[in-house]
Amino acid sequence: MRALIFDVDGTLAETEELHRRAFNEAFAAAGLPWVWDRDRYRTLLATTGGKERIARFIADDGLVGALDIPALHADKTARYTALMAAGAIEARPGIRDLIDAAREAGLGIAVATTTSRPNVEALSLALFGQPAGAVFDVIAAGDEVAAKKPAPDVYRLALDRLGLTPADAVAFEDSLNGLRSAQGAGLACVVAAGAYTAHEDLSAADLLVADLSRVRLSDLAGLLRCPA
Repeated sequence: MRALIFDVDGTLAETEELHRRAFNEAFAAAGLPWVWDRDRYRTLLATTGGKERIARFIADDGLVGALDIPALHADKTARYTALMAAGAIEARPGIRDLIDAAREAGLGIAVATTTSRPNVEALSLALFGQPAGAVFDVIAAGDEVAAKKPAPDVYRLALDRLGLTPADAVAFEDSLNGLRSAQGAGLACVVAAGAYTAHEDLSAADLLVADLSRVRLSDLAGLLRCPA
């Protein structure tokens, strides 16, 4: 095993409630009468990517009219990062210990996420007090690939930047879309369901846990997949 590759939202931290709050604040600021409650947001999370999620909502509800989705999403991102900077987040159990152990063992540490680089930076500062580049050797973000999760593109990008094959690394996820993405790239995947994904069928995970607090590096080597 030469690297660990982490999803961000729901895996490093329970961020989705902050995302939902930021979406609703952005909608209100734009004069839109939209409010995403938790049940609706859980449904919308089946679509990965914030801009794509807004478009899905518009399509599902048959809404019409001109709307600058990128600008609306940019405002949402700014609000999300401000909430993060205010300290409204903490790492999920086991994350800090696992990253520290990987660093001490000389393993690569990467991120493969559908979220944007600014969101990764904001979360890294909030959780670790350091820029993302000081915590992670590689960051592969959703706006850098043609297709977002469940497509395997972002994990393949992370592996390419690490200079590794799927047999060298283990992925960490919280959702079915993320699990499919990681395994589609040929990676073994550990899944710890988050608050918004506990209802999903995650039984295909190579290792399914409540959280990462009891996961050790020695548990992971046996998960590595042989090259095809």
